[in-house]
Formats: sequence, C-alpha cells, structure tokens
Amino acid sequence: MANNGSSSRRADGDVGATPSRWRFFRPSAGTPLAAAGSMSIRSVLNRLNSSVDASGTRPVVPLGHGDPTSSACFRTAPEAEDAVVDALRSRKHNGYSPTVGVPQARSAIAEYLSRDLPYELSPDDIYLTSGCVQAIEIMISVLAQPGANILLPRPGFPMYESRTTFSELEVRYFDLVPERGWEADLESVKAIADENTVAMLIINPSNPCGSVYSHDHLAQIAETAGELGILIIADEVYDHLAFGIKPFIPMGVFGNTVPVITLGAISKRWLVPGWRLGWIATCDPNGILKETKIDQSIQNYINITSDPATFIQGAVPQIIANTKEEYFKKILDLLRNSADLCYGKIKDIRGITCPHKPEGSMFVMAKLDLSCLDGFSDDVDFCCRLAKEESVIVLPGLGSDHFRH
Repeated sequence: MANNGSSSRRADGDVGATPSRWRFFRPSAGTPLAAAGSMSIRSVLNRLNSSVDASGTRPVVPLGHGDPTSSACFRTAPEAEDAVVDALRSRKHNGYSPTVGVPQARSAIAEYLSRDLPYELSPDDIYLTSGCVQAIEIMISVLAQPGANILLPRPGFPMYESRTTFSELEVRYFDLVPERGWEADLESVKAIADENTVAMLIINPSNPCGSVYSHDHLAQIAETAGELGILIIADEVYDHLAFGIKPFIPMGVFGNTVPVITLGAISKRWLVPGWRLGWIATCDPNGILKETKIDQSIQNYINITSDPATFIQGAVPQIIANTKEEYFKKILDLLRNSADLCYGKIKDIRGITCPHKPEGSMFVMAKLDLSCLDGFSDDVDFCCRLAKEESVIVLPGLGSDHFRH
C-alpha cells in the first residue's frame, strides 16, 4: 500500500500519526500533586493493606479508617433511609441543583446548626458540598493566596496537609498537648503566627485524638485568633458525637469574638459517609467575612466545582426533622462502650500508652514507647508490621510516634 507520508501503519494494525515526541510531561515525584497524594489517608491505608499477608488465615481487622458502616452495629436511622426514598420517588430532585445547594436543604441545615448558637444562621450562610472533604478542598483553595500561611494542629487530619501541599499554602503546626486532653498549645499558636497567617484549624470532636474541647478552652482559642486577626476553620464533622463528661460546643458560639467557618456533614452523626453531603457554614454575626469578600470567594469556587447529589439534598430536611433522639443515644452508647473497651485493653499492653481517654469522635490516639519495642524504627514501621503479622490495620501518627484507630 502506498504511503503518502501523512499516516503510518503500526504493528498493531492501527493507522495514525506518529509524533516525534509526546507533548505531555512525565509526572515528577517532586510536584505538589505527587507530594499531596503520598501523604493522604488513602495512600497510607493502601500501603498498610498491601502489607497484609495475603496467604494468611487471619481475617483483616480494619481499625484504621473513619467509616462506621464497616461495622454491622452502626447503621443509619430508618428515618434517613425513608427520607432518601421519598426524595427520589418524588421526582422533584432529578435535575441540577443551584450551585450553593437546594434552598430547602440550606434552610434545614441553618436551623439545625442554629440550635446550638446564640444567634440565627440564615440559609445564605450555608454552602452545600460533596461531603466534608470537598468543604476542606474549597476552604484551603480559597485561602491559598501567594505568601499566605495557615496554622494546623499536630496531631491532625492528614487531608488538610494534603490539600495545603497541593495548593502550595504554607503550613505551620501548633501542638496539641496530650496531658491536657489534647488541648491546643496557644502559646505556640502565638509564636508561629505572623502577618501572613490567614487562619487556624481546630477539629472538635477530634480526629484523630478523640478529645472534646471545653467551653473555656474554645473561648481561649477564639480570643487568641481574634487577637491575631485570623479566622477559625472549625471542622465539626463529628458534631454531637461526644460521650464523655464534656458536651459538644460548636466553635460558632464564639462568632462574635472571631469569624468562624464551620465544616460539617451528615456522614458521621447519621453514619452515611457514602451519601457525600457536607456543608460550609459562615458563623459570623459581625459580617467580617462579607466585608473581606471571603463569602464571595467561597461562592466563586463553588461555581467551578461539582455539587452533592440533588436527591440527597432533597432528603436533608426530612432527615434532620424526623430522626429520633433515641437513635442518637444508641450510637453514643455504642461509641462509649467501644472507647471504654479500647482504652482498658491498651493499658494492659507493654510499650503502648493512651495519654487521654477518648471522649468523642470515633478515634483514640495511643503512644508508642519504641524503647520497649525492639526492632521498630518508627510508627509507620510498627503499623506495617502489625498489618503483616496480625492482619490488624491501625494508622500511624505520621512522625509523632503515635498511632490511631
């Protein structure tokens, strides 16, 4: 067959142009994307799961994730299931939703959050997201201006570090003090903040520490942030999952002291992480976030990203209104009993201690005494070998000589 030079036949039989070189680039290990992906929870879990001996007879015990649905005892409320069925069958929620969310869902969430606040949120204060992870993505992207830095707690939830690395937003860490119930070291917050600091993050109830902050400590955090002129991002995805002596108090209670951006979702309290319904709430009765155009930046980002499924949004008002208190009490009892059991067992293990009994969320942080554990280099090594030898998955504290589950 004649060849006119415009195409060539390759050995596989396809006909097409043969470029002199491909014009896309080989991904580099040093890119922000590569660095962000390698430090994510999913990346660490993949490494741990690959360490499990596939030829072993032991069943895998997965204690390294925040998905309650893996345990049969944790099931969402029947009222929530009914709400989704009703929304789907109504045929009213099969189209696109407004970018900020379905109005009825935004109203229901504003009312839900306002129950615990000294002021009322409006639907305009609520932006719906595809789970709390997308809420994190949006807020980090909004704040990632050239030269800016953000204060993150250590230990903390690695997704924040992943997103800041990808967005090239500088991170500065403040310590959580285990001997004080994992309270924030506010002196270190003041020491690391400067004129380029834009926000500090608190996670309450805490992932990964299992702590719940008191009213007094939250007030101190608010006063510190107010003095520094920075906003607070309050990750409250585990809101009301407090089963110790301290009740859950939202950071938004202190919105008159400092502007607060609350991140939340139905994923944990209703045990439905796969439904991917979260929110950003601007708790700012003084209007500072409007004055500084942060609310407009959130709107702008939401305009170029995806929305949560419309029928899940349509179910939200019924989910919130119809779920019975007995359901929430049952979940808290299960979490309390599990925490008591875990804390008691850890105390009997040589070389592992639990600095503070968990009071909330679904996690406990334990400390490794490597001097008592021969042959282990760090927490990652310990977790990988535990997965290989015992088929038990727990997450490392990533450099803090702690692990969590």
